[in-house]
Amino acid sequence: MSLKQFRTRFQERLKMVEQIPRTYEEICLEKLKEIGISSVAEWSMAMGYKSPNGLSKIIRRIKESMPEKLIIHYDRKPRRYEAR
Repeated sequence: MSLKQFRTRFQERLKMVEQIPRTYEEICLEKLKEIGISSVAEWSMAMGYKSPNGLSKIIRRIKESMPEKLIIHYDRKPRRYEAR
């Protein structure tokens, strides 16, 4: 193995190690940041769920574990959600 091949393999492995493991809640919040302010149904469809209430338990877990990352607009129905 040449030095160049060794460096590229080392850099690839280093990138794999540097990736921070994410929870499903964090993945959902990232998707909400991408789509912007939306309702539960819109957010669920963006995540690939067929049911509009597919994310209800995940939203509950986000509200309990990291409420600072989720903004809930209660002023209208259906509620709108926004990620910080």
